[in-house]
Amino acid sequence: MPETTAIYIHGHHESVLRSHNWRTAQNSASYLLPCIQPNMHILDIGCGPGTITLDFATLVGPTGHITGIEPFPGDILTQARETATSRGITNVEFKTGDIFQLEELFKNRKFDIVHVHQVLQHIDRERVSEALMQMKAVTKPGGIVAVRETDFAATTWFPASAGMTEWMDTYQLVARANGGETDAGRRLVSWALGAGFARDKITTSAGTWCYSTPDEREWWSRMWADRTLSSNFKTTALKNGLVDEEKLNRIADTWTEWGKSEDGWFAILHGEIICRVD
Repeated sequence: MPETTAIYIHGHHESVLRSHNWRTAQNSASYLLPCIQPNMHILDIGCGPGTITLDFATLVGPTGHITGIEPFPGDILTQARETATSRGITNVEFKTGDIFQLEELFKNRKFDIVHVHQVLQHIDRERVSEALMQMKAVTKPGGIVAVRETDFAATTWFPASAGMTEWMDTYQLVARANGGETDAGRRLVSWALGAGFARDKITTSAGTWCYSTPDEREWWSRMWADRTLSSNFKTTALKNGLVDEEKLNRIADTWTEWGKSEDGWFAILHGEIICRVD
């Protein structure tokens, strides 16, 4: 297979997988659940450790099948396979694959649903419609292309602070320098139209994550503090000359302080689309 074209700002550091392993079909793909039926074959692109993928597998039943792909071979797919084994789920496979090479990877296969969660925001923003065209090409007639992406500019929190604003500005700067689009959620319809989907075949919605209880604040703030200091985010930011160590430490400290706020509240908006394939 050709070298992957994907660039993932966070990588698969433990702090990143901490949040990925929290994701379920219920908290991250509820908009899609009414569309999933027994016997379906689903492709999950950017499956990571496979938590959403495996939930899909339980919904399609023993005669359905799920394929999860990641552009990066190695430990992340091994973890996904081990989790499937521990849960006794056998109607699933995990393999290496690139979103821009789906037609090549699945020459003789079509899926009822092709799904991505938090993927399009990380790829080259000039090629997102191309990626959606690849997804469409491996979807059966009458099938679904389903997408859920964050809209970072619509993220909100309390209490307000200069430090949290600095984190947001820095994150968007680093992500965009990496070629991605942090406000992907609001652009999904536009990208789908660019991929050739008719507007009357596109259903839109929005979903949220919210962190406010003491346990949620501790978990979310510690995760972001660790990401800031230890994940590929730090490596990329330093390499591109966008931050220095002092700034990263200041942002991590800001997250720690926010997590201690009894009245702390943090919410993330996601854009969601379901595109019907003719």
